[in-house]
Amino acid sequence: MIYIGSEVMVSPLGMTAEENWNSLLANRSGIAPADRAGFAGEQVWLSKIPSITGSRRFEKLVMQAMTQIEKGIDRSILSSSRTIVLLSSTKGELEDDINDPFGSIAGVLVRQFKLANQPLIISNACISGVLAINTAGGFIDAGIYDHAIVIGCDVVSDFVVYGFQSLFAISNKPCAPFDAGRNGISMGEGCGAMVVSSDRAVFKNNPLELLTGTSANDANHISGPSRTGEGLFRSVSRTLTRHGVMPGDIDFICAHGTGTVFNDEMEAIAFDRLALSRVPLNSMKGYFGHTLGAAGLIETATSMQMMRHGVLLKSQGFMNTGTSIPLNVITANEDKKLNTILKTASGFGGGNASLMIRKI
Repeated sequence: MIYIGSEVMVSPLGMTAEENWNSLLANRSGIAPADRAGFAGEQVWLSKIPSITGSRRFEKLVMQAMTQIEKGIDRSILSSSRTIVLLSSTKGELEDDINDPFGSIAGVLVRQFKLANQPLIISNACISGVLAINTAGGFIDAGIYDHAIVIGCDVVSDFVVYGFQSLFAISNKPCAPFDAGRNGISMGEGCGAMVVSSDRAVFKNNPLELLTGTSANDANHISGPSRTGEGLFRSVSRTLTRHGVMPGDIDFICAHGTGTVFNDEMEAIAFDRLALSRVPLNSMKGYFGHTLGAAGLIETATSMQMMRHGVLLKSQGFMNTGTSIPLNVITANEDKKLNTILKTASGFGGGNASLMIRKI
């Protein structure tokens, strides 16, 4: 069995998993108007952490998350040669070092936490976080490592905001995934982290079981998803088959749900093809914004908190169905025992990834 736990969340909603959970349970969103943040000086809706300022914001977030991880596990595994750190991000410290946005943080982690192995960087657009968790599970399943610390982090920068503006993908209001009135993304920043291990004893709190997933690339377009949801369909199909899980066994789906017309429609088509359109589903983008390479970690950590507390969180911003195939989007918080959940991610370049988590 592969265990997953000690989840950490650092976001505009809180600096710990507990603080974030309390904010989520109250259905608070971190998205707020940011004056003169757009390319032409216009107001843009963003989800930013006000306490993380100045230079090296990316490094500060990663170090906060790693420090919290250290408190939730057997400290000795950090310096073990059987432990690997995986860092998921799309842009890293791009605003501080455009030539080497990941180089300095790897060295800082090694020195500060006396790591035996150089951290590995996983950067594959918006599936990076889910891909990093799956990579950790793959390493442990193959016996290459016994433990993996997975961290996902990205910060809001002019480069990111202007880039999505150039694609006409930024919403002029808080994003509303799967809603009929949605019109784009709200960018966000944050950091999520968790530990994946073959040894249950390293966790100070009860872990869950990771059902390591798969990825698939439909190669549809550099920035546009497949109209048939082919890549997502293939990834989820393989993940379900790998673990002998039927669609009816899934209690909840944490979808990618960016709030763009094409992404949400693609997901609706894929979930319908998978016989999953009636499974309770939400997107966490209405709370955190789109945190890019951190999204997979933050949203998986949120799903794990939902499992621990037995609560389905409503999908923030959703009011009316906005996809050609209706999904069972959660409209109000609901108490429910969650045994098996599915997390999906999709990204630029045709990337799609999925994983499952099961209660032990």
